[in-house]
Amino acid sequence: MFERCRAEGRTAFMPYVTAGYPGASETVPLLLALEAGGADAIELGVPFSDPMADGATIQHANYVAVEQGVSLADCLGFVREARARGLEAPVILMGYYNPILAYGEERAPRDAAAAGADGFIVVDLPPEEAGSFLAACRGADMSFVPLVAPTTTGARVEKLAAAADAFLYCVSVLGTTGQRSELPPELPEFIARVREHTNLPLAVGFGVSTREHVEAVGRIADAAVIGSAIIAAIDAADEAHRAQRVRELVESVTGH
Repeated sequence: MFERCRAEGRTAFMPYVTAGYPGASETVPLLLALEAGGADAIELGVPFSDPMADGATIQHANYVAVEQGVSLADCLGFVREARARGLEAPVILMGYYNPILAYGEERAPRDAAAAGADGFIVVDLPPEEAGSFLAACRGADMSFVPLVAPTTTGARVEKLAAAADAFLYCVSVLGTTGQRSELPPELPEFIARVREHTNLPLAVGFGVSTREHVEAVGRIADAAVIGSAIIAAIDAADEAHRAQRVRELVESVTGH
């Protein structure tokens, strides 16, 4: 996917949506709408009761999905159904370690691969503590995507890159996810510093919410991630038009 986008001279776009929000029956149509709008890869949020890296918008989405009992197994079911309905974009399961531990570290990557998912972003699982899960991901041909913060040292970037095989997720700000009016002015320097220590593609998320942000990210990184703005678009639409509204938002960002 990254090679294709690079060959086409454009920034990869990776939207995020929380599985099971606002209702379980809407997740697959939303995934298909994201791809139809021009998503190159999709982050599917696995609901968790304590999403500590997320701001109010995604916290609320997690809360609603958890209240409905949406589990990691349900998330794999959504991916399986979306694939059966023609979804082709890579899907990365994004969330927290507890649901994976409860499901089974060995089972989760194997079952996720069988369902048609492509990798995991586990916000609260640093590579140093991910030994058995990382091995299970390798064994199932599932990507493990570490997060890099603005405070991450060069030596640590090298450790994170050694655990990665697809890309690194660069967190643009110190803080939680959420829409912001401007990207941090120090972002180019941060990305340049990460580049000194790895040749892996770099995705930038947290605080990215507009086409202008995506274009700015594209000048320094390989992919842009938008999450909270997608959830906000779902919230703003009436039930019958949520998938359509999400597709329109993605089209407005990608120019698809």
